[in-house]
Amino acid sequence: MKKMIVLGLAAGLASLSACNSSPRENAADAIESNTEAVADNLEEAADNATTDAAEAGLENKADAVRATGQNQAEDMRTNDPDTNLSNGM
Repeated sequence: MKKMIVLGLAAGLASLSACNSSPRENAADAIESNTEAVADNLEEAADNATTDAAEAGLENKADAVRATGQNQAEDMRTNDPDTNLSNGM
């Protein structure tokens, strides 16, 4: 149920942020919200882990996913899509 609420909130925020934004900004926001949802799911799985090592591993993965998403979104916002093929545009 928590996952559905998070995804619903992410979709709502994405639709609100779409107003008066460029397509690149919308794409960056989508990247951030999607990776945030994945990281939240990993952290929730970490809370349910049976061992400390598994919990730490899942939390590390969540941190890595969150950092990657922030980096990709920042890349989308700051780099010219014609010269930066790594952002997929």
